[in-house]
Amino acid sequence: MGHLNQKEDSNAATVSAPVGINLKKSESKEAEIQRMLLEERMRLEKEYGVGAKPIDHFKKPLEHTFTKDQRATTTILFGGLTWKHEKLIKGVLEGLGYNASEIPVPDKRAFQLGKEYGNNGQCNPTYFTVGNLVQYLQSLEESGMSKQDIIDKYVFFTAGACGPCRFGMYEAEYRLALRNSGFDGFRVLIFQQTGGLEQDELEAGLEMNLDFFLGIINAMNVGDIVNDIAYQIRPYEVVPGETDKVLAECMEMMYHKMKSKKYFDFNSKLGALIKKVPGTNYIQRFVEQMTSDYYVETVLAIRGKFNDVKVDRTRVKPICKVTGEFWAQTTEGDGNFNMFPFLEREGAQLLIEPIATWILYMLHQAKNMYHDRKGLKEGEEDPKNYQVLKKLKNLTDYKKTVTVLTLAEKVFEREYNRIRDAFDGMPHKLANQLEMQRLGHPFYNSRVEGGEGHLEIAKNIYYANNDLCHMVLSLKPFGCMPSTQSDGVQSAVTSMFKDMIFIPIETSGEGDVNAHSRVQMALGEAKAKAKLEFKKCMDATGYTIDEVRAYVEANDYLQRPFYRIGHRKGIVGIAANFVMDVTELMKKDGIKPVALKTKEEVTA
Repeated sequence: MGHLNQKEDSNAATVSAPVGINLKKSESKEAEIQRMLLEERMRLEKEYGVGAKPIDHFKKPLEHTFTKDQRATTTILFGGLTWKHEKLIKGVLEGLGYNASEIPVPDKRAFQLGKEYGNNGQCNPTYFTVGNLVQYLQSLEESGMSKQDIIDKYVFFTAGACGPCRFGMYEAEYRLALRNSGFDGFRVLIFQQTGGLEQDELEAGLEMNLDFFLGIINAMNVGDIVNDIAYQIRPYEVVPGETDKVLAECMEMMYHKMKSKKYFDFNSKLGALIKKVPGTNYIQRFVEQMTSDYYVETVLAIRGKFNDVKVDRTRVKPICKVTGEFWAQTTEGDGNFNMFPFLEREGAQLLIEPIATWILYMLHQAKNMYHDRKGLKEGEEDPKNYQVLKKLKNLTDYKKTVTVLTLAEKVFEREYNRIRDAFDGMPHKLANQLEMQRLGHPFYNSRVEGGEGHLEIAKNIYYANNDLCHMVLSLKPFGCMPSTQSDGVQSAVTSMFKDMIFIPIETSGEGDVNAHSRVQMALGEAKAKAKLEFKKCMDATGYTIDEVRAYVEANDYLQRPFYRIGHRKGIVGIAANFVMDVTELMKKDGIKPVALKTKEEVTA
């Protein structure tokens, strides 16, 4: 047996040796082939001048963080809205324990700085907002601060996006302009990229928690409503400038109210214990938001101050509804050719767009997206027919998400209307998003994203059909793709609604005179429309304007902004509806028109 095993071992050795040799030969041949291929590739690249270059993939620059221990020495900068909204946001941030400062409304110098330090081909909101930040930092440096102190002691907070327009490039533009202007390393906090609601574990300098979001929403809602009231009163004020004076006082009051709000500290020892119970901190905050009357006292004081402004609503003013791209229709400076004060000087009453509409639009579009993908999940294969449990789970997740979004809509609308009701319903109602979709979808598919999508089309139809304005002015940046698309559709809309006055204006850093001239022509048509409407109403009443004014002068409540004017089908103007109200009151008081009085009555 021993001899047999030795023989077997010997045979095994003689068999395995050729296999090893063959493997080595095979590997050497493969290496030779690869070598020859590489040499030939290099020869061809050299011959045709297409030499391979090392791949250097883009990497996002390392961002210096803003941490909790830096709050006391760091100021958060923000901007891009109206000064009213920004003042209230500042109050919220300071109330939450931050140092905060709003950046002034951007001007043309900011626009030029944005072009100087930024990329070519950007839209003017990019140039204005980016250049405005650079201009503000330069002003800090001119006041004596060093660049390093500015970089260390300030951060900029703004919204980010990955949408189809150039708004998705804002973050990169801010960083490029800051680097080119000598502020490389300045921190930019992007709302989109800051994680979830609670960031305690990250020791984040700016905590995006529920207190933060609810505070910002309250600031937005109050800012929207007070802004709306001011635009309704200013065109009819008897004493020029009184509305703006009251507005400044009221915003100061609300700023201090928001700044002095006390928030429960969930980072304390007691708070840490409460947070261990799932959802407790969220429930407590929502209950407080929904039941608290914290702002009511201040809102009523603001209402009283505005109601002291004496108004004359027998003045005939065409109502101009402002729509368009979000930033261009919101800003109140050179970014839209100072269009708002220009229109008021020209005799118009403005119906401005609240930021709340944009928030509800985004919530509505998010729901549409989930409706369209019902039962599906992004990044996963569609469940097969036999995968019943997976289909059921996807459907459950869909219903949960849509329920949360619907609840967010209801809560937001409820909080907006609470403040609106405190002002006796004088601020305009928020447009219903389902109604907006119904009106706009036949002309502009509601699933197309970018800008305001179908919303701009729908608002044109909605405000014209409901007799809420004499003309619609759409403000948008030069070359804005989504707004350009909607402008093309508006031609079909205006051809179907013959009485509609619609004018789109593309804004840029220059061209004020040309834009104002175009608006004047459309406004002239709207004025004629408003005057004809007013004349028809006066003729129908049988009274003269002097008789109406005499009655108003004798009744102080009719000279107050919060007198509720009725709205009649087919009658748009405030003056026309107002004289209809007043003449009905005159009839109830037994006052006859002069033309119908007898000689004895006239003598008496």
